[in-house]
Amino acid sequence: MKTNHNLTISAAIVSLGIVTPCLADFTMPPTKVPMETCLKLAQAKKPGNTVKLEFKEERGTPIYEFNIVGNDGKEWEIECDANQGVLTEEEQEVSSTDDPLFKAKLKINEEEAKKIAIKAHPGEVTEIEYEIEANGDASYEFDIKTGDGKEVKLEIDAGTGKIVENNEVEIYQIGKE
Repeated sequence: MKTNHNLTISAAIVSLGIVTPCLADFTMPPTKVPMETCLKLAQAKKPGNTVKLEFKEERGTPIYEFNIVGNDGKEWEIECDANQGVLTEEEQEVSSTDDPLFKAKLKINEEEAKKIAIKAHPGEVTEIEYEIEANGDASYEFDIKTGDGKEVKLEIDAGTGKIVENNEVEIYQIGKE
Protein backbone atom coordinates (compact mmCIF):
# COMPACT_ATOMS: atom_id res chain seq x y z
CA MET A 1 0.00 0.00 0.00
CA LYS A 2 1.39 3.40 -0.96
CA THR A 3 1.48 5.96 1.87
CA ASN A 4 0.87 9.60 1.10
CA HIS A 5 3.75 11.18 3.02
CA ASN A 6 2.55 14.67 2.12
CA LEU A 7 -0.62 14.11 4.13
CA THR A 8 1.32 12.50 6.97
CA ILE A 9 3.70 15.45 7.23
CA SER A 10 0.86 17.96 6.92
CA ALA A 11 -1.06 16.18 9.69
CA ALA A 12 2.04 16.22 11.86
CA ILE A 13 2.42 19.97 11.31
CA VAL A 14 -1.16 20.50 12.44
CA SER A 15 -0.44 18.40 15.52
CA LEU A 16 2.68 20.43 16.19
CA GLY A 17 0.60 23.60 16.00
CA ILE A 18 -1.58 22.25 18.79
CA VAL A 19 1.40 21.25 20.93
CA THR A 20 3.63 24.29 20.33
CA PRO A 21 1.61 26.82 22.39
CA CYS A 22 2.18 24.59 25.43
CA LEU A 23 5.90 25.33 25.28
CA ALA A 24 6.41 28.35 27.55
CA ASP A 25 9.54 29.96 26.07
CA PHE A 26 9.05 28.89 22.48
CA THR A 27 8.41 31.22 19.56
CA MET A 28 8.14 29.93 16.01
CA PRO A 29 10.08 32.05 13.55
CA PRO A 30 7.74 33.74 11.08
CA THR A 31 7.65 32.42 7.52
CA LYS A 32 6.25 33.89 4.32
CA VAL A 33 5.92 30.65 2.36
CA PRO A 34 3.81 27.66 3.42
CA MET A 35 5.59 24.37 4.01
CA GLU A 36 3.46 22.72 1.30
CA THR A 37 4.85 25.11 -1.34
CA CYS A 38 8.42 24.18 -0.43
CA LEU A 39 7.49 20.48 -0.30
CA LYS A 40 6.16 20.62 -3.87
CA LEU A 41 9.40 22.28 -5.05
CA ALA A 42 11.54 19.67 -3.27
CA GLN A 43 9.54 16.77 -4.68
CA ALA A 44 9.70 18.23 -8.18
CA LYS A 45 13.50 18.39 -7.83
CA LYS A 46 13.82 14.83 -6.42
CA PRO A 47 10.67 12.74 -6.95
CA GLY A 48 10.20 10.01 -4.35
CA ASN A 49 8.97 9.52 -0.79
CA THR A 50 9.42 12.33 1.71
CA VAL A 51 10.46 10.62 4.95
CA LYS A 52 11.40 13.57 7.16
CA LEU A 53 10.70 17.26 7.56
CA GLU A 54 12.94 19.48 9.61
CA PHE A 55 12.30 23.14 10.32
CA LYS A 56 15.38 25.08 11.33
CA GLU A 57 16.86 28.52 11.46
CA GLU A 58 20.02 29.01 9.44
CA ARG A 59 21.82 32.34 9.79
CA GLY A 60 18.54 33.97 10.81
CA THR A 61 16.55 32.48 7.92
CA PRO A 62 13.80 29.91 8.49
CA ILE A 63 14.49 26.78 6.41
CA TYR A 64 12.42 23.71 5.60
CA GLU A 65 14.59 20.65 5.04
CA PHE A 66 13.05 17.59 3.40
CA ASN A 67 14.63 14.15 3.40
CA ILE A 68 13.50 12.32 0.29
CA VAL A 69 14.18 8.74 -0.70
CA GLY A 70 14.25 9.27 -4.43
CA ASN A 71 12.73 7.05 -7.06
CA ASP A 72 16.38 6.23 -7.84
CA GLY A 73 16.78 4.74 -4.32
CA LYS A 74 19.19 7.50 -3.22
CA GLU A 75 18.56 9.61 -0.13
CA TRP A 76 18.47 13.38 -0.56
CA GLU A 77 18.25 16.43 1.68
CA ILE A 78 16.61 19.36 -0.04
CA GLU A 79 16.43 22.75 1.70
CA CYS A 80 13.95 25.51 0.95
CA ASP A 81 14.01 29.12 2.18
CA ALA A 82 10.73 29.54 4.08
CA ASN A 83 10.63 33.28 3.31
CA GLN A 84 11.42 33.23 -0.41
CA GLY A 85 10.10 29.82 -1.46
CA VAL A 86 13.26 28.85 -3.34
CA LEU A 87 15.42 25.74 -3.03
CA THR A 88 18.75 26.64 -1.47
CA GLU A 89 20.62 23.36 -1.05
CA GLU A 90 20.67 19.79 -2.35
CA GLU A 91 22.77 17.06 -0.73
CA GLN A 92 22.93 13.33 -1.20
CA GLU A 93 23.07 11.34 2.01
CA VAL A 94 25.27 8.27 2.11
CA SER A 95 25.32 5.57 4.77
CA SER A 96 28.94 5.82 5.92
CA THR A 97 32.46 7.06 5.27
CA ASP A 98 32.99 3.85 3.28
CA ASP A 99 30.69 5.03 0.49
CA PRO A 100 32.88 5.49 -2.63
CA LEU A 101 31.68 9.08 -3.16
CA PHE A 102 32.55 10.02 0.44
CA LYS A 103 35.76 8.00 0.58
CA ALA A 104 37.12 9.74 -2.53
CA LYS A 105 37.16 13.09 -0.67
CA LEU A 106 37.97 11.82 2.85
CA LYS A 107 41.05 13.32 4.55
CA ILE A 108 39.60 14.09 7.99
CA ASN A 109 38.33 11.03 9.86
CA GLU A 110 35.10 11.02 11.85
CA GLU A 111 36.78 11.34 15.27
CA GLU A 112 38.81 14.36 14.12
CA ALA A 113 35.68 15.97 12.69
CA LYS A 114 33.75 15.24 15.90
CA LYS A 115 36.46 16.98 17.98
CA ILE A 116 36.21 20.05 15.73
CA ALA A 117 32.41 20.06 16.11
CA ILE A 118 32.49 19.70 19.91
CA LYS A 119 35.10 22.43 20.20
CA ALA A 120 32.79 24.78 18.28
CA HIS A 121 29.69 23.76 20.29
CA PRO A 122 30.42 21.90 23.53
CA GLY A 123 27.81 19.26 24.20
CA GLU A 124 26.71 15.79 23.20
CA VAL A 125 26.65 14.61 19.59
CA THR A 126 23.21 13.10 19.03
CA GLU A 127 23.43 12.35 15.31
CA ILE A 128 26.03 12.18 12.53
CA GLU A 129 25.17 12.17 8.85
CA TYR A 130 27.46 11.69 5.87
CA GLU A 131 26.68 13.92 2.91
CA ILE A 132 27.81 14.61 -0.61
CA GLU A 133 27.38 18.28 -1.46
CA ALA A 134 26.09 19.45 -4.83
CA ASN A 135 29.70 20.25 -5.85
CA GLY A 136 30.85 16.70 -4.97
CA ASP A 137 32.54 17.54 -1.66
CA ALA A 138 31.97 15.21 1.30
CA SER A 139 30.91 16.52 4.69
CA TYR A 140 29.95 15.34 8.14
CA GLU A 141 26.78 16.85 9.60
CA PHE A 142 26.67 16.82 13.39
CA ASP A 143 23.64 17.42 15.60
CA ILE A 144 24.84 18.54 19.02
CA LYS A 145 22.73 18.97 22.14
CA THR A 146 24.34 21.88 23.97
CA GLY A 147 24.47 22.47 27.71
CA ASP A 148 21.46 24.81 27.54
CA GLY A 149 19.33 22.04 25.97
CA LYS A 150 19.28 23.45 22.44
CA GLU A 151 20.15 21.38 19.40
CA VAL A 152 22.71 22.88 17.05
CA LYS A 153 23.76 21.58 13.64
CA LEU A 154 27.05 22.09 11.90
CA GLU A 155 28.83 20.62 8.91
CA ILE A 156 32.52 19.82 8.68
CA ASP A 157 34.21 19.38 5.30
CA ALA A 158 35.66 15.84 5.24
CA GLY A 159 38.51 16.96 3.00
CA THR A 160 39.68 20.05 4.87
CA GLY A 161 38.26 19.86 8.40
CA LYS A 162 36.77 23.34 7.99
CA ILE A 163 33.35 24.17 9.37
CA VAL A 164 31.23 24.90 6.31
CA GLU A 165 27.87 25.44 8.03
CA ASN A 166 27.53 26.46 11.63
CA ASN A 167 25.03 27.23 14.33
CA GLU A 168 21.89 26.08 12.63
CA VAL A 169 19.17 25.76 15.23
CA GLU A 170 16.68 22.92 14.82
CA ILE A 171 13.16 23.99 15.74
CA TYR A 172 11.37 20.73 15.07
CA GLN A 173 11.73 17.47 13.20
CA ILE A 174 9.04 15.11 12.00
CA GLY A 175 9.64 11.71 10.46
CA LYS A 176 12.32 9.07 10.11
CA GLU A 177 15.69 9.77 11.67
